[in-house]
Amino acid sequence: MEVIKIRPLERQDIQSALKIQRKITGRSPKAGWKKELETHIKDYPQECLAAEYAGTLAGFIIGEVKTLEFGVEKSGWIVIVGVDPEFMGQGIGKKLGRKLLGHFKRKGIKQVFTAVPWDSSDMLAFFKSLGFERSEFINLERRL
Repeated sequence: MEVIKIRPLERQDIQSALKIQRKITGRSPKAGWKKELETHIKDYPQECLAAEYAGTLAGFIIGEVKTLEFGVEKSGWIVIVGVDPEFMGQGIGKKLGRKLLGHFKRKGIKQVFTAVPWDSSDMLAFFKSLGFERSEFINLERRL
């Protein structure tokens, strides 16, 4: 059996990442999603990782480093995690998450944040398995 290889996410992975997102949600990613991936890969290349299995993109994680967000000096953020449903349950998301968290730690980052829909029990369980806990922040939203 092939080993899952964790490597930097690259521009040529974007179409595969979009397909993974489509498989997960059952609908096409929102307009601008491709551009967002391109921007993250360009602006945060060390925080964008791919999981490859036998030459196929099996999953990806997008992170970023922010300074002075919400009064926190320097923090890591996990923006999105996507694992192809055909590869779910094999620890790929955890491998990606641990690799990104290790990267943040080496950069001297002491806090990592993410946002999860309140009713997404699978994502909540995933992040709890990586050691995440409820934060002191509350997400607020205003639609315009």
